Amino acid sequence: MNTPRNSRFLDVVALSALEHMRFTTRHHIEGAYSGRHQSRQQGGVGEFVDFREYSGSEDLRRLDWKVLARTDKAFVRLYQDETNLLCTLAIDASGSMRFGSPNGLAAGSKLEYVQYLATALSHVISRGQDQIGLAVLTNGLGTTLPPGGTMSHVSHLQEIVENLATEPTAKMATGLHGLFERSSRRGVLLLMSDFLMDDLEETFAALRLFRHRNWEVVTLHIVHPDEERLPAGTAYRFEGLENEGRVDCSPAEIAAAYGRRFSTHLATVRQLALAGGCDYRLVSTGVPYLQTLGSFLVERSG
Repeated sequence: MNTPRNSRFLDVVALSALEHMRFTTRHHIEGAYSGRHQSRQQGGVGEFVDFREYSGSEDLRRLDWKVLARTDKAFVRLYQDETNLLCTLAIDASGSMRFGSPNGLAAGSKLEYVQYLATALSHVISRGQDQIGLAVLTNGLGTTLPPGGTMSHVSHLQEIVENLATEPTAKMATGLHGLFERSSRRGVLLLMSDFLMDDLEETFAALRLFRHRNWEVVTLHIVHPDEERLPAGTAYRFEGLENEGRVDCSPAEIAAAYGRRFSTHLATVRQLALAGGCDYRLVSTGVPYLQTLGSFLVERSG
């Protein structure tokens, strides 16, 4: 059996410390099978329903040895009493996600942090025998992958995340509407964004569509430390990453006003998320992504 290549954002050794943890849901969701996750679906417990490619984490006793002998591929048998959570990672790929990187490159940016975090989440979720999908949000709906759980599917998803590139502007609401129209089964939508956009209220109106269909929606608000407070110095040029132009000024002249505006932005996003029935978590790129992931999984298991 061929082993898919690993993404440069996947640190399997570091993630081994989190392999005992599972991504769990807080609301009733719909999966293919009832079981570990709270599911709306009822079925005949113990009834065989499907095969899934062996991920390397299950008990070897669950392998279907007849299929292995016939095809030289390892599959496990799935039964009605087993979980199949569907989770879609939605990633903001607008220009503002490049913030924090020198010379506009990816290293050190909010986008790079999300690439590490999304790759790690896809690994943890798939190892938990659940299915993971992807939606890239740019000017509309970019690359999408429906949820899947095979090793090849997860590897393909991680490859897309590895090669993400931003677009100068994005209409996230448009992309979320497109994703909503394509998604026929309920699950978990996990959105990673800095929420620096002109269509903020429209974006949360689109997220409410998912909640009305009984999706669980989790918003991870990505913030770089240099956004929270302006750097010290006498003169700076601030350049918008989404074609807003340039401003030359002294940070001391605008520090107080900037601090108020940014605090208002954080409060507004949190309020819109909670009012729409979404879970909200502020994520600083100054915190190592593995620490963020570990505390997030602990919080979810609460």
